[in-house]
Amino acid sequence: MQDLSLHILDIVENALSADAGKISVRITQDISRDLLVLEITDDGEGMDRESARKALDPFYTSKLKKKVGLGIPLLAQAAREAEGRLTIDSGPGSGTRIQATFRLSHPDRKPLGDIEGTIRLLRITHPEIELEYASIQE
Repeated sequence: MQDLSLHILDIVENALSADAGKISVRITQDISRDLLVLEITDDGEGMDRESARKALDPFYTSKLKKKVGLGIPLLAQAAREAEGRLTIDSGPGSGTRIQATFRLSHPDRKPLGDIEGTIRLLRITHPEIELEYASIQE
């Protein structure tokens, strides 16, 4: 994926597959700490500890019609390439929070892309969900 907006689209689609009704996308650019934080939370089905661990494996997917699940592993790789990391906090019945951090000034950090266009597309194509979006610059 060429930019972070495409990763957001993929993660939100995962949340929709997990029956999320409320999804929050938050992007924080902390210039003083040279940090970009992308956080996506949902109120979907959630994952047990083992499934959350396996979600980082590109050869694992919980979707029956797919043989691989590249979205989360690719986002984790993008974070690592920019001196960051990805964490997954989830539990059965309690939703999921995915947080990816990046060194803001790293030359290999992917560009944000068209975040507003991606959010607009998600709101148009999924009017049934409550989608919150915040972009913060500190």
